[in-house]
Amino acid sequence: MLTLTDKDFQRLYTYIKKNYGIDLSKKKQLIVSRLSNTLTAQGFKDFTAYVDHILSGRDSEMVTAMLNKLTTNYTYFLREEAHFKYLWDVVLPDLAKKHAKDKNLAIWSAGCSSGEEPYTISMYLKEYFGAQASQWDTRVLATDISQKILNSAITASYNEESMAALPATWKQKYFVKKGPDNYVVSPAIKQNVIFKTFNLMNPIAFKRKFDLIFCRNVMIYFDQDTKDALIQRFYNATVPGGHLFIGHSEGVSKTSCPYKYVQPAIYQRTEK
Repeated sequence: MLTLTDKDFQRLYTYIKKNYGIDLSKKKQLIVSRLSNTLTAQGFKDFTAYVDHILSGRDSEMVTAMLNKLTTNYTYFLREEAHFKYLWDVVLPDLAKKHAKDKNLAIWSAGCSSGEEPYTISMYLKEYFGAQASQWDTRVLATDISQKILNSAITASYNEESMAALPATWKQKYFVKKGPDNYVVSPAIKQNVIFKTFNLMNPIAFKRKFDLIFCRNVMIYFDQDTKDALIQRFYNATVPGGHLFIGHSEGVSKTSCPYKYVQPAIYQRTEK
C-alpha cells in the first residue's frame, strides 16, 4: 500500500473540501485504503504525483472517480420509509390542493446516487394521483455530482436486495424482470425523472423553486459550516410551505436553520 504524507493528505483534503464540500480531514486511512489500488492501476508511483494531477484540474473524470471511491453510494428503494409515509399523508394532499389548477409539481432529489430515491418518489406520485397522473407534470429533478453514478441511475437496473422494501405489487407494476436477479424500472417511471449533474457547492439557480427537496445522507460528509450554508441555499430555493427531507443520521443547527422543524429529518419553509 502506498504512503500518503501529511503534506499530500492536507493538500488533497483541502482541495476536496473547498470544491465539493466533503470533509475528509480525519479520514487519512480511508483515503489510503480506497485509493491505493487505483493509483497503482493508473501508473502513479506515489500519492504526490497523483495529488499534483488532481489539483491541476486537467482531468475531471479522474476527480469524479476519486470522489466515487471516497464516498459511499449505498442506497435502496424506500430507504427511510417514514419520509414516504409523511409524503403520502401530508405533503401530497397539500400539493394536490395548491397545484389543482396548474397541475405542476417541483420536486428535487439532490444527491440522488444510483436513482433509487427519485424512482421511489415517482412511484408514490403515480400511486397517489392514480388515473389522473397523466394530467399532472410530476417529473422529479434528480442530481448528483458523479456522471458515472447518474449513468447507472439512467440505466435503472437493480437487484432483488435493493428492492426488498417495496410492496410486491409495485415490483410487478413498476419493474420489468430481465434476469434471475435483474429488474429494470418501467418506462413510465423512468420518464418521470430528469437526471442532471450538479455540484451542491454551486449556487442553486434552477428555473423554479421547489415544493419538496430530498437531500438525504449526503451532508454526512460535510462539516457544520458547509451544511449550514447548503441548507440556507436550499431554503432560498424552496417555495413558502415547501419541505426539506434530510437523512435521519444528519443533524442541523437549531440556531441557524431557517426551516421550521416538523419531525425527525423533516423541515418546512413557513408561509410568508
